[in-house]
Amino acid sequence: MTDFPFAGLNLAIATPFDAGGRIDHARLEQNLERYLALGVPGFVLSSGTGMHVYLSREESDELVRRGSKIINGRAKLIVQTSALLTDDVVARTKHAADCGADGVMVLPPFFEGPTDDQGIIDFYTEVAAAGLPVIGYNVPHAVGVTVTPSLLADLCAIPNFCAVKDSSGDLGRQASLIRTGLPVMNGADNLVPFALWSGASGLIWGGANFAPRTALALVTAAMAGDWSKARAIWTVLEPAMSLIWEGDYVQSVYAAAELTGYGAGAPRKPLRALSPERIDILRTALGTLVEREA
Repeated sequence: MTDFPFAGLNLAIATPFDAGGRIDHARLEQNLERYLALGVPGFVLSSGTGMHVYLSREESDELVRRGSKIINGRAKLIVQTSALLTDDVVARTKHAADCGADGVMVLPPFFEGPTDDQGIIDFYTEVAAAGLPVIGYNVPHAVGVTVTPSLLADLCAIPNFCAVKDSSGDLGRQASLIRTGLPVMNGADNLVPFALWSGASGLIWGGANFAPRTALALVTAAMAGDWSKARAIWTVLEPAMSLIWEGDYVQSVYAAAELTGYGAGAPRKPLRALSPERIDILRTALGTLVEREA
């Protein structure tokens, strides 16, 4: 795992918004500096948790430009460059490279895109030629494409294709990908310790927005092989990580981050902030995390 360029925790940072729904770049800098001070080794900008699909191309490009400048080489930087048109994905990827990103995360073609293996391979081959390491994305419930072990092997044969992020939420399927010996990153918050124990190469973790200190402690213990400690830490994290995975994921991450002091405002429309009743449930699930993260 340590030889993988994006090993350990890569925090899929929530894009901060002000009361008017505009990107709050000052809050972005504040949150990034706090995460960096804790030792977070990697970040994903314009991620799903960061509301990538609800950012304009111009907003995403500016977010990447500013975020990269703030990080300034102090951590790894992955940028999501997914788009409907392949040419747009390539252009976004080249912009990320110009900004100093270390890699990009890219969904397969979605919204009635190709679902056959060769169509997926051709797409990622074109994107990878843009010059940055590419992390593919296995999220079949969202895009209708399943990365199988055989497809993963074909993808990893593409120069610059470096891993697949598995957000299927199915540990058995993720384990089948890991057994290939090829790089697999876990993207399911409720599976973090199990994925690490199974041999995942790294994590892209949205829930770490609201529990960065505790998430780092878990990853550190797991990477050191101290599974008793990792299990004890997971008992603190698990109620909240399982709850957010049940539904309203992005809204829940934003709400939980407000409760633990890493607020990013409210999610952008059309998503709505959580109801007071749901926030009470979330507060209960957070338990001692509020105090631990202070």
